[in-house]
Amino acid sequence: MKINSISIENYRNIESLNLEFDDVNIIYGENAQGKTNLIEAIYLFTGSKSFRGIKDKELVKFGSDFSRLKIDFENENRKQNAQIVIDKKRTATLNGIKKKSAAALGEELKAVIFSPVHLSMVKDGPAERRKFMDNALCQLKYNYRSVLKEYNRALAQRNMLLKDISKNSSLTDMLYIWDNNLAKSGAKIIFQRNKYVEALLPYAKEVFDGLSKGKENMDLILKGPFDYKDLSVKEIEKQLLLTFENTRSADFMNRITTAGPHRDDMEILINEKSARTFGSQGQQRSCVLALKLAEASLLKEMTENEPLALLDDVMSELDLSRQDYILNHIKNWQVFITCCDADTVLRLKKGKTFHMENGGLI
Repeated sequence: MKINSISIENYRNIESLNLEFDDVNIIYGENAQGKTNLIEAIYLFTGSKSFRGIKDKELVKFGSDFSRLKIDFENENRKQNAQIVIDKKRTATLNGIKKKSAAALGEELKAVIFSPVHLSMVKDGPAERRKFMDNALCQLKYNYRSVLKEYNRALAQRNMLLKDISKNSSLTDMLYIWDNNLAKSGAKIIFQRNKYVEALLPYAKEVFDGLSKGKENMDLILKGPFDYKDLSVKEIEKQLLLTFENTRSADFMNRITTAGPHRDDMEILINEKSARTFGSQGQQRSCVLALKLAEASLLKEMTENEPLALLDDVMSELDLSRQDYILNHIKNWQVFITCCDADTVLRLKKGKTFHMENGGLI
């Protein structure tokens, strides 16, 4: 997939902007000039909301009634166009036909996004890494989102029951009902996460190897209360039921469910050591970048839909060799990169550069 051009009107600090793109595109300039706004505008065409957590009404340029975004793009050798209008909410058209919701554009356009907020995937606790796996699987597996909702609903009910049991022990027998429900949906989640990590790892290792020029090795391990490797869904379900039984006293004490896929972690290792604990800033950034580009490669393989790579402020804290890999060795999909350092563009061998200032080009 490739975006050939974009037209932006009254979006954030961008009053009017029309750009044509290449395979590799660098948007550079000082901070707060509109670089990330441009990346964000492109990302909206995947049907997702702002990756910065901004409400739709806040995307409209101050003093304007609406914002309008248009793109011309190619997908599977077919030329198409899409438009998003934002006032109180987003509306979208594809090839002149109005869609039921802006989210429906995600059926045609897919992207992976790297921004500094994603460094929390390495720096913070397991919740961010679980979120990464679940978001990716929601794009790849049609029913994964519903299974995840089913599990979270059962988990909330079980936790509520644990609080009630502390006041009324006669309710204990009801716990087995929610154990069964949790084990059934939880086994499906663990099975899919485990398969995803196994499929993701070769791609992530390849990118990380390129970034480090073969000097460092990256590994991923899905960690839970027992070894998930080579287990079927039914086998995981049985093990989860045993786990709930074995952790029951801890559950009673804490009044929450202390084990299950909601507590699992995808551990990220560099040379067999925790990237979170021992990795440098550059190594941690490289890990997240490797995971994001691996996500794009796997998405392409499994859906046959080539995603965009949107890399916001990716160059910070990377040495020159890692920057060179990003600029000149990422192949087979369209890349958008934002950075502040004007010297970075001089190292680009093939592609287009855009210098932004005050929401426009100079």
